[in-house]
Amino acid sequence: MQVNTELEITKVLLVEDDVQLAELVQEYLQRYEFKVSLEHRGDTAPVRVREQKPDILVLDLNLPGRDGLDICRELRMEFPGPIVMFTARDEDVDEIVGLELGADDYLTKPVEPRVLLARLRTLLRRYRQTGNNRQDGDEGLQFGGLCIDASARAVTIDDKGVELSTGEFDLLWLLAGKAGKVVDRDSALKTLRGFGYDGLDRSVDIGISRLRRKLGDDANHPYRIKTVRGRGYLFVPDAWD
Repeated sequence: MQVNTELEITKVLLVEDDVQLAELVQEYLQRYEFKVSLEHRGDTAPVRVREQKPDILVLDLNLPGRDGLDICRELRMEFPGPIVMFTARDEDVDEIVGLELGADDYLTKPVEPRVLLARLRTLLRRYRQTGNNRQDGDEGLQFGGLCIDASARAVTIDDKGVELSTGEFDLLWLLAGKAGKVVDRDSALKTLRGFGYDGLDRSVDIGISRLRRKLGDDANHPYRIKTVRGRGYLFVPDAWD
């Protein structure tokens, strides 16, 4: 078997109460150099995350003891890695709430292991290699009082820290890296989630809304991250002075 060195030391914690599905996903991912630990209850999941410190967390929505949304809400600000959620429900509201709470991706069950593998690879590549996209050897970007540190994956405004989820940071890095240019939804989704816009996915829109709120942009009349109707989103480099 060919070893994928990119994922050689990746630790995954899968929180899923369907034991058969969890073991199937575990067996599949471990063929590709993931180390997968299983947890079947929601009320004990946060303790496992803090003890094991996985690189990526996969959460089922419906869990005994405590649901995935509640766990995501608790862990988001202290867990730095990507969070993927999946559920048997096929309801847009669950996806929206999950993304609002800081989940980085969302899959509806039945989950195909190869699809999950592709999503995990995309998330981890972004998380680990954000700094490789910088230009001229810089380790970050700065616009007036806004500083984006790629190596530390940290954001400050006027030297005050801004808490961003993995997905929020990556979206900001993408927009800021193309400051002054419109980024369309399709290219953003391909970069951030590995697939193009299907006319329904709202993850970019939700991420923009969360970024505006956290970065002090005007929700009704945004001037730092503008919506260009029919085209996409524009990061305004002169709006941070």
